[in-house]
Amino acid sequence: MKIAVDAMGGDYAPLEIVFGAVRAAKKFGCEIVLVGDEPQIRKVLEKEPGWEKLGITIVHASQVIEMGEHPADAVRTKKDASVVVATRLVKDGQCDAVLSAGSTGAAVTAAQLILRRIKGIGRPTIATPMPNAKGGVTLLMDSGANVDSKPEHLVQAAMMGSLYSKDVFHIEKPRVGLLNIGEEETKGNEQAKATYQLLKVMTTINFTGNAEGRDVPKGNFDVVICDGFVGNVVLKFAEGLAKTILKLIKEAIKNGGILAKLGALLLMPTLKKLGKRLDVTEYGGAPLLGVNGCVIISHGSSNAKSICSAIGVANDYVKGDVLAHIRDALTKEEALQGGSEKVG
Repeated sequence: MKIAVDAMGGDYAPLEIVFGAVRAAKKFGCEIVLVGDEPQIRKVLEKEPGWEKLGITIVHASQVIEMGEHPADAVRTKKDASVVVATRLVKDGQCDAVLSAGSTGAAVTAAQLILRRIKGIGRPTIATPMPNAKGGVTLLMDSGANVDSKPEHLVQAAMMGSLYSKDVFHIEKPRVGLLNIGEEETKGNEQAKATYQLLKVMTTINFTGNAEGRDVPKGNFDVVICDGFVGNVVLKFAEGLAKTILKLIKEAIKNGGILAKLGALLLMPTLKKLGKRLDVTEYGGAPLLGVNGCVIISHGSSNAKSICSAIGVANDYVKGDVLAHIRDALTKEEALQGGSEKVG
């Protein structure tokens, strides 16, 4: 397993990215290729004694795509940008996966231009795992790759998300839901109603109807699909709410007097478990499904723990042979339709 890491992408690059990569090399035993400004990367690695024995190498890239740049223009003009070079390593077969905490738009664009979309996929989709009340995760698709999606794109997302849940989270028949404003088949906008009609006749997924917003944290569905505009709002609202809840708990304990502090002491193991469940760094990254390669998108504010977790996600993706299964499923769906209607 060899993973290319965009060492210059993210708010705390290259420091936290490199520290996270070192931690992952120790934890998962995989090889890491750090892509970016070599002098800066080496300066950070010097703080990690013994890194040379961990299978970590450096590939120099002289350019960086900043968050404010137009993704398509930047990817096309900055051929030596760290995310572009890292993605090309996967294309050339030198690495099994690529990870970036930089511009999501740039990472998605680089993946589409360099790795290309899987045949039969119209739009790639970011699949973000969100912790739910049942102790598992709900896979939210799409969480930001496409702000406008056609019904056929959402159908493709449902198929890919179902396969990912099965391969990585080991759910035999993932329950797929369409994010909507009500449970009834007739609810929603034109996009939702058209998508529902396509999903309900599919035999390759376990479509169980419309999912309302509250179903995401409840865990009533294993995969919830929506366009990237709605999905990104849901994701960031959930992240903000989780942080707010933890902050309110801490403030209540602090201001609650001696009894509150004693109670908190007794509840500390439980509170730590709760904090871990709500901690976004536990997953660290989300796969971009629908391109010919493993691409992991991490949050711009990722720290070393997040990067390490994200490399673990890449590890699971490759070991689960997700890409091959998506290709096989598309072929099967096309065959079931008699070749008359291609998915996408």
